Amino acid sequence: MRATVVLIGALLTASSAFAQQTGDRWEKYVAAFDEADKTAPPPKGEIVFVGSSTIQYWDTAHFFPDLKIINRGIAGTELSDALRYIERLVLRYEPRMVVVYAGDNDIGGGKISEQIAVDFERFVRAVQAKLPQTRILYIGIKPSPLRWLQVDRMRAANDIIRAICQRDDRLAFLDFDNLMLGWDEKPRRDLYLEDGLHLTPLGYQLWTAVVRPYLIP
Repeated sequence: MRATVVLIGALLTASSAFAQQTGDRWEKYVAAFDEADKTAPPPKGEIVFVGSSTIQYWDTAHFFPDLKIINRGIAGTELSDALRYIERLVLRYEPRMVVVYAGDNDIGGGKISEQIAVDFERFVRAVQAKLPQTRILYIGIKPSPLRWLQVDRMRAANDIIRAICQRDDRLAFLDFDNLMLGWDEKPRRDLYLEDGLHLTPLGYQLWTAVVRPYLIP
């Protein structure tokens, strides 16, 4: 555990530098949210969903019609991207809760488990520095048919992030790993689209049912 903590500390600076180098790729998508907010400013003090395509494709208005959710998912992004744009994707809405799903693309892009944990910890620090009462729900990296060979690295990242969340009552970790596996302990095909990565409507129904209790004030 001590070695892991040392490694996380050593990666903090590298994470920031990498984000600076790669962040501009997503500027046009964030700018589109900027423009949408000018036309119809979202309410403050509500819930923000942020992360990669699993968040973007989650029809939160349909699945959570009784809640005010601001969906700021961007397909293809990593956790470091959510951190880079945290002011525009999260902080300016002053949410009471932030739901984060990112990590899939990080693993697919070759990041080690500890690096993802570093990015999560930096994300948490950035939120708490400005919004100390805001709660953060991190949805653990899901197992998927497409990236099944990388599941051990995903689970390692989840274990570290879970430990981080257990140290702070404002943080929660939600693990879908076992819920998405079948009798053969492999990902259930009915929960995934043909690409083996993104969720089917049934997959989103499962996620919605499990996430909903965390969102109720």
